[in-house]
Amino acid sequence: MMDKSEKIFVAGHRGLVGSALIRRLEAEGFANLPRRDRSQLNLADESAVQNFFAQETPAVVMFAGAKVGGIKANNDFPVEFLLDNLRIQNNIIHAAHETGVRKLLFLGSSCIYPKLAPQPIPETALLGGALEPTSEAYAIAKIAGIKLCQAYAREYGANFISAMPTNLYGPNDNFDLETSHVLAALLRKAHEAKIRKAHELVVWGSGKPRREFLHVDDLASACLFLLEKYDSPEIINVGCGEDISIRELAELICDVVGFDGELAWDTTKPDGTPRKLLDVTRLHDLGWQATISFRDGIAQTYDWFLKNVAR
Repeated sequence: MMDKSEKIFVAGHRGLVGSALIRRLEAEGFANLPRRDRSQLNLADESAVQNFFAQETPAVVMFAGAKVGGIKANNDFPVEFLLDNLRIQNNIIHAAHETGVRKLLFLGSSCIYPKLAPQPIPETALLGGALEPTSEAYAIAKIAGIKLCQAYAREYGANFISAMPTNLYGPNDNFDLETSHVLAALLRKAHEAKIRKAHELVVWGSGKPRREFLHVDDLASACLFLLEKYDSPEIINVGCGEDISIRELAELICDVVGFDGELAWDTTKPDGTPRKLLDVTRLHDLGWQATISFRDGIAQTYDWFLKNVAR
């Protein structure tokens, strides 16, 4: 078991994942959680990161800090996605090693896998084929982070582990229609259609693609589990092991939100990859499973949206 007084640094503590990690750690009784927001510590600034680690000397680092965005943002700003993410990762992973961090958990993403990976996607699919072009810059940065953690493990015996979460949702998600992912975007669109008393809601694509979604509080629980139980430099997938079609997702969201109009499908818009489901056998075999039902998770996220975004 981890010592509750151990100092744990969550990099990116204000984001979707980082804020869930902090909530989970606090709920479990961890109180030694140094926080710096962007105005106090720029993770892309190497000397600032080194100074922070030298002063605070955390025992454990959970790396959830990244420049993230949907297809449009990735497509429009590949330079920023590559440079910013590489800088932030390199700074933190290097400083963690230099200051003797006991364990580091690096969070990747399911977009590291090839566009045409086998489904469900096993961890062994990494680097087995070409990436999805629309998220390539982000994926390449994350793969570099995984490889750097593995290099520190091999060369210095560092206990730096890497987990690959599936599509995430929950409180503190991004609901900006320009840059959000599918679940948050649909939630917002359904809410606005309900408020306008619209007769129909237009959804991109055919509704046929299948996606897996994990509530970010389930991810936080898995991360704590891995810190306690997993010490291999090999990557490990984190998901619920089930997927849902975009059509079913849209229907479920309309049901939760209370929008009773029709769904219309704009088939001129791209579908993306037909299916994306992670193989979570490794994690299940270790003894962890997701517990938040999808409907409850969406209802809870809608609640958060109403309190924090809609008003």
